[in-house]
Amino acid sequence: MSFTGKYQLQSQENFEPFMKALGLPDEQIQKGKDLKSITEIVQDGKHFKVTVTTGSKVIHNEFTIGQEYDMELMTGEKAKAIVHMEGDNKLIGTAKGVQSVTELNGDTITNTMTIGDITCKRISKRI
Repeated sequence: MSFTGKYQLQSQENFEPFMKALGLPDEQIQKGKDLKSITEIVQDGKHFKVTVTTGSKVIHNEFTIGQEYDMELMTGEKAKAIVHMEGDNKLIGTAKGVQSVTELNGDTITNTMTIGDITCKRISKRI
């Protein structure tokens, strides 16, 4: 199963508490909470290019499954990260105390991010 495609955010749960836990300022959280981000993924075997556009903010990350890379976080910081693949439709990564699980089912991507005891769930559909 290929992740390649463009996905638009449909819904999210626990966005504000999660972003506060990451250390984002309230002003930035309020601006971002109602924006429907677009995620573009290009998968070439075990190599991924992921671009997330939220309003005027663009985050670009490129990685190969199982290899450490410098990930750009939502805060603008860089952190060492490794992404592993489970089956052919689940990506699991950890960076700076945040675990991220991204699962593709048909045309829907569910991204669950956890920091401490706070979990944020974001659901996006292929466009």
